[in-house]
Amino acid sequence: MSDSIKHECGLALLRLRKPLAYYEDKYGTPAYGFARTSLLMEKQHNRGQDGAGMACVGLDVPPGRPFYSMEKSCSAMPLADLLERISNQLNAYSVNHSARTTCTCDLERPFCGEVYLGHVRYGTFGTRSLDACHPMVCDSPRRDHTLLAAGNFNLTNTADVFNTLVKLGYHPRGLQDCRILLICLAHYLGECHGDLLEAVRQSASQWDGGFVIGGVVGNGDAFAFRDAHGIRPAFYYMDDEVVALASERVALQTAFDLSSQEVTELPGGHLLQIPAHGEVTVRPCLPPAPPRHCVFERIYFSRGNDADIQQERRALGRAVVPQVLKAIDDDIEHTVFSYIPNTAQCSFHGMLDALDEHRDGRRLRFGMVAVKDAKFRTFITDGNHREELFPHVYDVTYGLVRPHEDNLVVIDDSIVRGNTMRRAILPILARLGPKRIVIVSAAPQIRYPDCYGIDMASFGELVAFQACMDLLAARGMTECFDHAVQTARQELAGPVEAMHNQAAALYGLFGEDELTEAIRQRLLPEAFPAELKLVFLPLDQLRLCIPNHTGDWYFTGDYPTPGGFRVVNQALSDYANHLSKRAY
Repeated sequence: MSDSIKHECGLALLRLRKPLAYYEDKYGTPAYGFARTSLLMEKQHNRGQDGAGMACVGLDVPPGRPFYSMEKSCSAMPLADLLERISNQLNAYSVNHSARTTCTCDLERPFCGEVYLGHVRYGTFGTRSLDACHPMVCDSPRRDHTLLAAGNFNLTNTADVFNTLVKLGYHPRGLQDCRILLICLAHYLGECHGDLLEAVRQSASQWDGGFVIGGVVGNGDAFAFRDAHGIRPAFYYMDDEVVALASERVALQTAFDLSSQEVTELPGGHLLQIPAHGEVTVRPCLPPAPPRHCVFERIYFSRGNDADIQQERRALGRAVVPQVLKAIDDDIEHTVFSYIPNTAQCSFHGMLDALDEHRDGRRLRFGMVAVKDAKFRTFITDGNHREELFPHVYDVTYGLVRPHEDNLVVIDDSIVRGNTMRRAILPILARLGPKRIVIVSAAPQIRYPDCYGIDMASFGELVAFQACMDLLAARGMTECFDHAVQTARQELAGPVEAMHNQAAALYGLFGEDELTEAIRQRLLPEAFPAELKLVFLPLDQLRLCIPNHTGDWYFTGDYPTPGGFRVVNQALSDYANHLSKRAY
């Protein structure tokens, strides 16, 4: 993807179901649980590069010894740093206790317990600090009152939950949603006398948002649960040796050498409960709600080596081909096809499949034209130099395009802000001298902010909304914007359940093609030497390509929870305030 957008997080939960000595005998290491959890986290590192953390809980730890170990990192490469530090602890213990051969579970040996909770973090709305890294702990001298939790989530009503906790007598140190959520869970765990299902039911019923939460009670009870709509993803696997949960199916497949069919999706609104002593259960914990699984997980965030995601992304590439052929006047012989690295590669392959069916013996030319310098941003520290060097984040492959003769078609996952496209990609593609450049988005126009964990929180950041505002201004229709803002503010003063998406009416004033042209004008660099065309995947095609993930509020404005409509109306009001301040 050309634009950098961040996803909330990735989660890994692992419970060993046999005595630790079993794993040492069978696998030759007492750190089998750590090794599997590390692999689950590594295979989800795409979900979080701002922080990483891991906790390990031992079941039968005698009093006088710590019953859990935890490490976190927010270094430049947090996951690598975290795993190295824990490995060093394990190695140091092995050297100092080489004569000891019996594996115990008292956590004298670091990170050698029965329950592991791992997390990789993207700092969507927070600072890069250890305090913001998961797992987080609500500590107590009593094991059954101690709670460790981590999650992939974002709540829309954190302030409401905060106020509820204050009324209950708590004094939270801030509005950090994970800390608020942890206190809420711990409170109801005490209120429900350790009944985990009832504690989750009472606490999570107050939350509005998308979430997958994993946790461990100090006594060794482990659990994970998912929001009722299933907005954020969660998958699990269990056999007689382990129970494991992760944010992505393919991470479990890799860690335990599984087929796709051996991994199960945790249903929305369900609790996976792994008691310290007892049977594993999966039970409903929230009232049923229509599934609204996040479609951006399939388009961009989740790894493309999952079997279903691979096919879905290829289907997206196939679906845009009719528009692509129209944009190049069906001139395949004078067109080079390429993609923006790296996640658009799957949709690119699907596009090639469909083009091959239409070429009628004509030669199909393709290659990697845009090349991303993955290390580039890490060494640009001075602000002025960063601005000057920004266009060179990408490089191009010379010799594939015949100057002034060929079209160049480049497919991307989606277009969110458009800054990188306008300032970096298009200028450097123009160096190749194509007569026409066609930018293809394998997703529809992203029109609305997200509130469930993806960094799309501001209308001012969305090129589609900026294009809509351009059309309103050009046609003397700014009073429509003023009316939408006024209505949004009126609704914000009322109950959240009565709110509607007031920005939707603004988009409804214009046709799809009109908005696409306005976006094209926004993306077009000054004095651009080539003709520029823009293609977006039609929304109806998205639903055909990814039928089981209907969480498409980025494109439709149809939010699955009341808090989503509050967020979009607040974003509209904030944008109007920004315009007023800028005008002043």
